[in-house]
Parts: sequence; structure tokens; C-alpha cells
Amino acid sequence: MSKLLQTDNLQRVFTLVSGLWIGALIAVGFLVTPVIFSTLGDRQVAGVVAGHIFKVLAIGSVSLSVILMILANLLVSRGLNAFRLTRWALLVMLACAFAEAYIIIPWMDSLRDEAIGIGMSVIESAWADLFTRLHKISSILFIAQSILGLFLIWRSTKPQSQ
Repeated sequence: MSKLLQTDNLQRVFTLVSGLWIGALIAVGFLVTPVIFSTLGDRQVAGVVAGHIFKVLAIGSVSLSVILMILANLLVSRGLNAFRLTRWALLVMLACAFAEAYIIIPWMDSLRDEAIGIGMSVIESAWADLFTRLHKISSILFIAQSILGLFLIWRSTKPQSQ
């Protein structure tokens, strides 16, 4: 266990976890979701499926950003000051993921459920404008997370010295 806590290994774990996380974000957002919408004939069903995937991804993103923040703090405490900027990127990513997981996605789900409860899709309902605005905000947060994630990986793969 003590070998795992060595600075070089902590950097490797940080890079591995961040790479897998950002890879999942990019795969889901820019590959899986378009395939779901192009494959399923019903846009409402595709939206529900994509929404569930994004919800799981957002909750996982909250957890992973906290774990990476802890690792970055350990690395900074060991003298790797390059991880100071990384912590700020992680903090913004945490805020985006938290907003998506616990505010925006549940709000969109409730609007969709209310519309389905009265027998129509959310886009046909009185909540269509609000749903569209929430979807745009969610998309902006997701794209911001993806860009910051690429920055995070770029920074973490740079050779660090103490």
C-alpha cells in the first residue's frame, strides 16, 4: 500500500482515473447519445434513455471529481505545484456535475413526468420552453466539463517534477 502512495504512483492513478472519466464523458456525450437518437425512432424514448445515462454519468462525475480533488491535494502537499491549477479545474467540474446531477436533470425529469402524466411529450406541453432552456444549460455544463476534462488530462500527462 505504501508503494501506491508514492508521488509517482499517485500521479499515475490521477492520470488513469481522469482519463477513464473524461473518456466516458466524451464517449457518452458525443458518441452514445447521437447513436441513441439516430437508432431509436421515438425521440421521447431516446431522450428518456439518454437522460438516464447522463444522470448516472453526472453522479459518477461528482464522485470522481471529489476523488481526483483529494489526489490533487495530496500531490500539491508533496510539492507538485502544477496541480494547483488542476484543483481549480476540478472544482468547476464538480460544480457542473453537481448542478447536473442534483438540480437540472431531476428538474427535467419532473417536467417530463408531469407531461407524460397528462398524456403528452414534454415538448408538446406547457413546460416545453422551460425544458428546452434546462436542456441548453445542461448541454453547456456538459461541454464545459468535457473541455475542462481535456485540459485536466493534458495537464496531468505533462511530466511533473517536485
